[in-house]
Amino acid sequence: MGVTLSTSNAVAEIVLDRADKLNAFDASMVREMHEALDSISDARAVIVRAEGRAFCAGRDLATADPGNEDGEAVLNEQFNPLLLKIYELPVPTFAAVQGAALGVGLGIALACDVVYVADNAKVGSPFAQIGAVLDSGAHLHFVGRLGSHRALELVYTGRLLSGGDAAAIGLVNEAMPGDILLDTVRRIAATVAAGPTFAFMQSKTIVHAVVAGRRDPADVMRLEAAAQGRASRTTDYAEGMTAFLEKRSPDFSGG
Repeated sequence: MGVTLSTSNAVAEIVLDRADKLNAFDASMVREMHEALDSISDARAVIVRAEGRAFCAGRDLATADPGNEDGEAVLNEQFNPLLLKIYELPVPTFAAVQGAALGVGLGIALACDVVYVADNAKVGSPFAQIGAVLDSGAHLHFVGRLGSHRALELVYTGRLLSGGDAAAIGLVNEAMPGDILLDTVRRIAATVAAGPTFAFMQSKTIVHAVVAGRRDPADVMRLEAAAQGRASRTTDYAEGMTAFLEKRSPDFSGG
């Protein structure tokens, strides 16, 4: 199996486990990733991580057919649906990145809501070296997180960033020593999984709408008001208000 799924205490872990190939994706691994994502149930947070010395080196180019395959079809039929499925998961998602995260590997990490990396990670999309265009959502994430000038710098140079540099410019959330990476991500995910999941997802939907171009202040405030109305009718809202008045910690159920 190139991808495994496990769930504990409402946190699902999807693990890329093709370490001998640096977790590079072939068609079977794409299929297994879809199956893992479709099998998530009752989780209130998801961690995407990898075994071995790399998070994901991208597509397994040994399975490609340069010059003959339809690159557009490969992306639209295999990789884009997978990346969108991660991006649109209805729970908070976290990536734990060690080693290389390149091409579609970086796309998978950045499709998660929050990205933590090891200090010595290497992230980027060095497609300039092979005469290709960045894909896997790279333009969306680079422009959204870095602005157009930094995005185009990374496009033109194909520069790989260390984990520390990626965090410093805001491409990822935080870099840390590799030996504490997974424990840290698991601790944060567990804390989030115990929170008001429905309310979190209302905010995730609004953030995605803003990223997609809904920037009119009045429009965003209307989205917030509608989301607040929905949240205020949930059991978690009732529990949160009751716990506040009783001066105790809330016990959220996610609904």
